[in-house]
Amino acid sequence: MQKKALLHAIIITLTAGGLTLGATAPGEQILDDYRAGIAPGWQPKIFSGQTHYRAEKNEERAWIQATSTAAASGLFYKIDYAPQLRPILKWSWKIDHILKTGDARTKAGDDYPARIYVVFPSVFFWKTKALNYIWANRLPVGRALPNAYTANAMMIAVESGPAKTGQWVTEERNIYEDYKLYFGEEPGNVGAIAIMTDTDNTGENASAGYGPIIIGAAAEPPH
Repeated sequence: MQKKALLHAIIITLTAGGLTLGATAPGEQILDDYRAGIAPGWQPKIFSGQTHYRAEKNEERAWIQATSTAAASGLFYKIDYAPQLRPILKWSWKIDHILKTGDARTKAGDDYPARIYVVFPSVFFWKTKALNYIWANRLPVGRALPNAYTANAMMIAVESGPAKTGQWVTEERNIYEDYKLYFGEEPGNVGAIAIMTDTDNTGENASAGYGPIIIGAAAEPPH
């Protein structure tokens, strides 16, 4: 299944609107803290089999736990804001193991234990673009390349390999700067944020935890 369809599925459903962040709203916005379960704003999209997502918590944190066996489905959250004003994306995640045959360079290996999409919709769905932050299986940290199915999705290796498996890792990205770097143009508004743990191409199994996703302003306005 060509998972580039996630971009198209999201843009089709964005017409119903979503969470809007005010242009002058101060501080950080938590998309969902999972303390009361998975918020209704999250919507499923199933491609091949079903990755199971459930809310979990302990005394230290709350998170979405994902488990996948030869399956691919994601959760996406509709939102509307200008990345120039809120360029910072923060999250934490944890995986149990990487995928032995996963490889971002090939269609057959286009599976990841954890990934986060930031989707930039267009009125022309074929122009919809996405930054795809992945816990890579083989692609080195800091490397990026177009998705094996579509150049409209950039795969950015934020973590890679098994060294940090079993532990929570906190990440921070500037999505405004990343978009300009990888697509060579100014971005439009963010239309959705999605998570997905998928193993449909490799036929393997994966388990990952996703902590709350936080959207915030940069210390200095972008130039």
